[in-house]
Amino acid sequence: MDPQQRRTEPARAPPVGEPGGDVTSIFLAFGVFIAIAALVMFPSSLVHQVPEGHVGAYWRGGALLNMISEPGFHLKLPFITNYEPVQVTLQTDQVKDIPCGTKGGVMITFEKIEVVNRLRKDYVYDTLLNYGVNYDNTWIYDKIHHEINQFCSSHSLQQVYIDIFDQIDERMKEALQADCTRYAPGIEIISVRVTKPKIPESVRRNFEMMEEERTKVLIAIEKQRVAEKEAETKKIMAISEAEKNANVSMIMMQQKLTEKDSSRREANIENQMYLDRQKSLADADYYRVLKEAEANKLKLTPEFLELKFIDAIARNTKIFFGDKVPNMVLDQRLLGNFLNTKDKSDDGNLETATDA
Repeated sequence: MDPQQRRTEPARAPPVGEPGGDVTSIFLAFGVFIAIAALVMFPSSLVHQVPEGHVGAYWRGGALLNMISEPGFHLKLPFITNYEPVQVTLQTDQVKDIPCGTKGGVMITFEKIEVVNRLRKDYVYDTLLNYGVNYDNTWIYDKIHHEINQFCSSHSLQQVYIDIFDQIDERMKEALQADCTRYAPGIEIISVRVTKPKIPESVRRNFEMMEEERTKVLIAIEKQRVAEKEAETKKIMAISEAEKNANVSMIMMQQKLTEKDSSRREANIENQMYLDRQKSLADADYYRVLKEAEANKLKLTPEFLELKFIDAIARNTKIFFGDKVPNMVLDQRLLGNFLNTKDKSDDGNLETATDA
C-alpha cells in the first residue's frame, strides 16, 4: 500500500478485546448515558427558551459569558452553564413605602413611585458585568429612596404636598437619568409617576381646612368675576340697545325729514303750478278785457251810440208827462253834447296811447 494512502486512511477504533478499545467505549457509553439522563430528568438544563422582549445571558462557573442570545430555543451545557432572561423592552418598577423627612421635620411616606425604564440591548453585557442581573435595585429602587429623601429634606411640607408636587415627577426622572447616563448608560428612564405622599392625620386635616378655605375664596372670586362679567354683559347689551334705538330713531327721523322734504317739494311744485295757472288765467283775462276794450272802442261810433240811446229810450215802459218830457226825449242838443263829450274822450285816450 502506498504510504500516502496509508496516511489518508481514517483511524479505526481498536477491537473490543484490546485494552485501549475497552476504555474508549466505556467513556463514550457513559457520556451518552449522562446526556440522555440529563435530558430526561432535567430537560431545562440542556434546552431553554428565551421569551420575546428578552435576551439570554449566560454564566459559566460564575463568570459572565460575552454572548447574548435572541428570543427562541437554545442549548447550553447542563449543570455547567447558567442562564438568565433579561428584559430589554419597557418595564415598570414600583418602589413602595418610601419614608422621608421634610425641611420642617415632618415625616411623610410616599406609598408608591413607578419608574418606567428600559435596558438597551447593546448595553446588556456591560450592565450585567458591572451591576448584575438585579441592576435595577441599584439604579432605580435604591436611587429613588435617595433622591426622594434629598428632595424632601430641602423643601417644606407645603411645597412637597401642594406647591411643587407637580414637579416631583420630572425632577426624579432627571435625577435618575443623569446618574444612569454617567454610570450605567444602558438604562433609559422613560417616565416617573409619583403618588400623593401620606402625611400625619392632624397635618392632613389642617391642609384640608386650608384647602376648603382656599376653595371658598376661589369660589367667591369666581362669583365676583361672574357678577362683573354679567354686569359688563348687561352694560354692553344696554349700550347696544341704546345704540340700536338711537339708530332706529335717526333712521325714522331721516325718513320723516325725507317725507317732509318730499312734501315740501310737492307743495312747491303744486304752488308753482297754481301760480302759473293763475298767471295764465290773469294774462288770458287781461288779454280778453284788452281785446274787448279795443272792440268796444271800435264800436263807439256816433251812430252806434245813437242807436243804443234810442233803443234804451224805447225800452223804457214808463211814460212821463210834463213840459220837459219832450225836451228830454227830443232835445237834440242833449244827445249832441253827449256824443261830443264821448268823441273828445276817445281822442284823448288815443293821443295818450300814441305818446306811450
